[in-house]
Amino acid sequence: MRDRQTDEYDKKVDELRTKIKGLDQLKVRDDVFDEYTLLGLYKLLSRGWITAMAGPISTGKEANVYQAYRDETTVAVKIYLTRTANFKKMQDYITADRRFINIGKTRRDIIFAWTRKEFSNLKRAEKAGILVPHPLVFDRNVLVMEFLGDKNGAFPQLRLAEFEDTQAVYDEIIEDIRILWNKAKLVHGDLSEYNILYGNGHPYLIDMGQAVTLDHPHAPGFLKRDLEQLNRFFNEQCITREVSDILEELCGSPP
Repeated sequence: MRDRQTDEYDKKVDELRTKIKGLDQLKVRDDVFDEYTLLGLYKLLSRGWITAMAGPISTGKEANVYQAYRDETTVAVKIYLTRTANFKKMQDYITADRRFINIGKTRRDIIFAWTRKEFSNLKRAEKAGILVPHPLVFDRNVLVMEFLGDKNGAFPQLRLAEFEDTQAVYDEIIEDIRILWNKAKLVHGDLSEYNILYGNGHPYLIDMGQAVTLDHPHAPGFLKRDLEQLNRFFNEQCITREVSDILEELCGSPP
């Protein structure tokens, strides 16, 4: 039996769908804009961080990214999917991170913490001088950040980009990895041509929810994997550095 409180709650969620301008036009499924997401969006809307939603920039199993607006400014809204995200993978990355020792163990707790983790990692990377989307605010499983793009749309992933000097792009990413390690004390953990955008003549690192601090037991292994994936993409396009040499430089010895 449905009680009065449940009916009132469902009514409130339905009202949120209509109050967030542009949301009804996206024709999305309930597993994307569920009640938690809607409440998070509405809170961000009421605080002025979002004024309208636009179309999707990218979609995936763990999160979707949408173009949105904050008055006249274009922003990106990343929504982690509370029903389909890889809960086990997220849990493995978070449980060994000392910054998130006291979080709950439910799927919702982990995904909310993951959102907070990406916000924190982006701030650390940006402070160290890495080109990343500037994080603005988060609530529940919703992260609002700088839109990386221009009048033609979002910047392309590295795998789809065209660059004049491939060697310079590779060298800049290697330098970003070094700065992440030495200054931000982070390892990206999933760096590839899919998680790097290219625009304004420079690479931008994105998708930093899984990035870990150097005291994480798997940090050196994640660093090795990042370097290997980067070299795999660039091997036939420019001169790449030996992974073992970079690991020795940063870690002292290969993991």
